[in-house]
Amino acid sequence: MAHVLVVDDSPTELHVLKTILEKNGHQVSTAENGEEGIEVAKLLKPELILMDVVMPGLNGFQATRKLSKDDTTSGIPVIIVTTKDQETDKVWGMRQGAKEYVVKPVEEAELLEKIQQVMG
Repeated sequence: MAHVLVVDDSPTELHVLKTILEKNGHQVSTAENGEEGIEVAKLLKPELILMDVVMPGLNGFQATRKLSKDDTTSGIPVIIVTTKDQETDKVWGMRQGAKEYVVKPVEEAELLEKIQQVMG
């Protein structure tokens, strides 16, 4: 399965996402904010990144944009995982380079389906 980096400032969300992913055979790394997410992505080069939006410092939209513009990380698909459920947020997230958008609370089946779509 895939090596997935989960970027979220909520310990609860990190735990929930990590549990779903590991239960389904994925290897998981975590980061607690946008800056750390970018550093970890460059260091570990995961096959997929799940990115929260509302975080202190660099938010998920900004971090996704930086990742998609950096040669070392531009090939890593990002799925935004957030409580922001407005269509405008989704459109903006995709414009920043995200490949998919999942609204919290995350449903396991939906998340796994989106991961499969993005991973091809």
